[in-house]
This record gives sequence, structure tokens and C-alpha cells, in this order.
Amino acid sequence: MAELGLSDTEAARRAQIIGATIGVIADVGYRRTTFARIKDRAGLSSTRLISYHFTNKAGLMQAVLSTVVETKNEFLAARTGGALDPADRAGHLRAHIETSIAFLRAYPECVRVLTELAANADDADGWVMTKVLVDDMRVHGLARQLRQGQAEGVFGEFTPEVMAMSIAQAIDGVAAAYAADPSLDLEKYGREVAATFVKATAP
Repeated sequence: MAELGLSDTEAARRAQIIGATIGVIADVGYRRTTFARIKDRAGLSSTRLISYHFTNKAGLMQAVLSTVVETKNEFLAARTGGALDPADRAGHLRAHIETSIAFLRAYPECVRVLTELAANADDADGWVMTKVLVDDMRVHGLARQLRQGQAEGVFGEFTPEVMAMSIAQAIDGVAAAYAADPSLDLEKYGREVAATFVKATAP
């Protein structure tokens, strides 16, 4: 947090509050998440400490979403060893799908938070950019990658937005199946769903 001009103590306190907020949203849902619950979860002496670091709910939710997105990006980098060739569009597509499905087990709280933030993006006190960023992460960013791959000739003919939405909904389907049956072999699901869409997008 040095880029924010924070001391180590301030950075640690911010991280503590963000972590507690993620836990509360995952446990009780977005609508029931209050500064009081976050205070209790984080073991803070007062809710004023939350306001001091984040000003308001919108600032806190911005930090929470940024943390969850960063966690997912780091998870992708760790799984691929950072070895993905930027020009390997099919490889990136496969990694995106497999990682998104593996993420369900590795970081269930983060998955729950993303779902809750997306479902409550109309909250007047929340962060105004929430829906834009969640939609970009789930669909629009992938659609841009698919469109670029088509321009490079590595993907076939299809509507990028439709394909990206289909991929997102397939991942959502695995998430629902996993919620109903936590013994699901997510690695196998990830490989097979990825293989399906790599074939579907091929020239």
C-alpha cells in the first residue's frame, strides 16, 4: 500500500477490514452487511475506524471488489506459472475457464462476494462502478479477447458477446452444481468445459 502513502500499520488495518467485509458478505449477504457486523468480525473498537480508512460504503465496496479481482488474477498467474504466451488466444481461453472453475473451490468466499456485488449493484450507497467491472470481468473482457482472436485468425466465426455470455453461463452452471454437491470434481469439469469452448471457437 506504499503507493497510497500508507504506513505498514495503516495498510494492515485496511487489509483487516477488507478481509472482514468479504467474510461478512459471504456469510450473511450484501444487504445484511453493516459496518457494525464488519467491526465485530474484524475485532475493531469502533465503526469509525472503517469510515476513517474508507470514508463510506462505496469506498469500502470498491476496495473489496478490487481485492477479489486481484485475488483471482493472482490465482490465474499461480496456476499457469506466468508462462502463458500473450499470442496464445486458445491457451488464454482454456486458462480463463479452468481457473474460473477451480476458483470456486479455492476461494468460495470471493465467489460469493462477486455474486452478491453483482446482484446488488443497484445499491445507492454502493460503488457506482460495481456492475461495470463485474460485467467486464465475467463477459465483456472475454468478448474483447475473442474478438481480437478472430481478427488474428485464431478463432472462427461467431458473435463474441454471445460466446462470452455462453462461457460465463456455463461457469455459473458449474458453480450451481458445486453448491449442490461439494464433492464435484472441479478439475475434471474445468478441463471438459474448457475443451468444449476451445473447440467451439476454433476456425
